[in-house]
Amino acid sequence: MIMSCKFRILLISLFVSIPGMNFAQTGSNMLNQYKEVTGKNKINSTVKHTRERLRILYNMEKVMGKLPNRSKLIPFDILITDSTTEENFTRYTLTFNVADKERLPVYLYIPKQIGIPKKLPAMLVLHGTHALGKGVVDGQGDKPNRAHARELAQRGYVVIAPDYPSFGDLKDHDFETDRYKSATMQAIFNHMRCIDLLQNRADVDPERIGVIGHSLGGHNSMFVSAFDERIKVTVSSCGWTQFEYYNIGEEGSKRYGGRLGPWAQTRYMPLIRSKYDLDERKIPFNFSDVISAIAPRAFFSVSPLSDSNFNVEGVRKGISIAEQTYTILGARDMLQVRYPQAEHDFPVESRMEAYAFIDKMLNFKPLSTLIK
Repeated sequence: MIMSCKFRILLISLFVSIPGMNFAQTGSNMLNQYKEVTGKNKINSTVKHTRERLRILYNMEKVMGKLPNRSKLIPFDILITDSTTEENFTRYTLTFNVADKERLPVYLYIPKQIGIPKKLPAMLVLHGTHALGKGVVDGQGDKPNRAHARELAQRGYVVIAPDYPSFGDLKDHDFETDRYKSATMQAIFNHMRCIDLLQNRADVDPERIGVIGHSLGGHNSMFVSAFDERIKVTVSSCGWTQFEYYNIGEEGSKRYGGRLGPWAQTRYMPLIRSKYDLDERKIPFNFSDVISAIAPRAFFSVSPLSDSNFNVEGVRKGISIAEQTYTILGARDMLQVRYPQAEHDFPVESRMEAYAFIDKMLNFKPLSTLIK
């Protein structure tokens, strides 16, 4: 149902401006930042990592297109179209401005609080490949192990769950007319705007924000976290393997025109085909680089042993490479991986481990640990 004007004003009043701008908010040119850090006289492990991180982001932009400038962000102009109240939270259906003529549909879950409202941790929850888009992480459809948004809201997190272009309420998105070189970069920009929105809520602790996703949402969680240091913990389920280990089988290879063809679809990174010839040796970044760019922040990977989309041996290889960065930065315990005996899924046991890791990293005692 459409919310009344009075109700809409009440909800919007929960948003406040957070002072201070960092890289995630200014969107400074990656190459210039890299040159600036490289020119430092005093080089230590932290400076070296900052320099390496900027190099990785610059190479990711070669494949995805540049992150749009974020120095002049427009007002959110939140429009609520529906709400559903449940035992532990209220879920709002809304859209907001991410840029001029670009509105993003999301679910926003607000936990119930008793007494004086506290600042809560928040999670950005990204859906996998499914026509329902954000509906999947709400528990809709036929994927019972995908309801991350609903489950985290039940635990007491403020949760935002957006649609990815071509899914859910963005099913009719026209990639030919948008301003992005890839839908992957469009998603990164959209997801950073979700972090903006969370940080501008009076009931959110801006220093305790994480991201979680499965499959498509798994690697998109990694991508946005690499670019946005405001994200303190990242969980990726069935979201990645090193490019050279990627395997979709003979039928999939024929369907997409090559082993890396799925990555080169219009809804992902088409430059992998047109610029890099579906050749992983030419692609200037790999997933171990993405994880290294997230370091020393917390990263948790759920990588099933029988995942036919993302070869587990490529995960082991990528973790071993990224592990070196975490070790140098004195943050080895912040890098965690689980290898459940499962296929392309996010089993209950793995989700509970992931949620416990998020709770620990964001210093939060959940209201409920039950999965309903």
